[in-house]
Amino acid sequence: MGSILSLLDLVLPFFGVIALGYFCGRRIKLPVAGLAWMQFFLIYVSLPMLFYRLIADKPLSELTNWPFVFGTTLSTYCVFALSFAIGLFFTRGNLPQAVMQGVAGAYSNIGYMGPPLILAALGPAASAPVVLIFVFDNLLLFSLIPFLMALAGVEKKSFGQTAREVAWKVATHPFNIATVLGVAAAFMKLQLPSALDKMTLWLSGAAAPCALFLLGVTVAIRPMEKMPPEVPALMFVKLVMHPLLILLLLSLIGDFPPAWVFAAMIMAALPPALNIFVISTQYGVGVERASASILVGTIASMVTLTMFLWLIREGHMPHDLFPRG
Repeated sequence: MGSILSLLDLVLPFFGVIALGYFCGRRIKLPVAGLAWMQFFLIYVSLPMLFYRLIADKPLSELTNWPFVFGTTLSTYCVFALSFAIGLFFTRGNLPQAVMQGVAGAYSNIGYMGPPLILAALGPAASAPVVLIFVFDNLLLFSLIPFLMALAGVEKKSFGQTAREVAWKVATHPFNIATVLGVAAAFMKLQLPSALDKMTLWLSGAAAPCALFLLGVTVAIRPMEKMPPEVPALMFVKLVMHPLLILLLLSLIGDFPPAWVFAAMIMAALPPALNIFVISTQYGVGVERASASILVGTIASMVTLTMFLWLIREGHMPHDLFPRG
């Protein structure tokens, strides 16, 4: 009983802040445009500070674990391909819609929920795998999406123009810039001045509550009118198959520390990212389906994510299916 209560103490604050944002979004009528500043603060200020701090004190050997990167990124690609196929089936071959369904089934809330939840559950030993998954999952998905959308004819651009735009967006994304600066700080063993260190600490600490509140508000002001038929299948892929595939692939590839494997599984078990709605709005494709996936996935993950966390904390989940020793 005590273990269940401690687990609830871990997860309920996260879902509680989402619920608070949802309640405020439903009850308080404020201009939707006001969300833009909160999104800007998260993407360009708070989350980059969080990722810088996660990386800057890590040994470079932890940040160059390429077998781990291969296993986790391949897993995300596999669930994207499966979700894409599900989308093609349910939309009768509508390629742009299927791309968005692929994103809904593969893109976890790895920026907003991932770091604070996993560090609280597993401790600082999990920070390096969290950063690696965040960086390379984003590189994968934000390279696939524009190319597939261009292929589908949503964006009337040449292959070369699309490639240049993708490279520029990847190179200038604030999360990736923060990652590069963090790696440089780790290499030089840089220590920030006390005042600057405290400032980055405050800003990084604001990321989780602001992001979760924003998620709740966003879902509330864009309610789901009907359940798209493919959403339950996509959420099963996202919330159950993805973390289990992570466990299988990492077990096949090599002997990774338990904290790394469990961090990857929890990252995969997180609900769909709020960015799915942003991407669908950007392309004008599948906005209703994106809202439904985020809402249903967030609610369902209260059960599935808690289940995975319980199995991990109680020692019922192996970190290696094929131990070599």
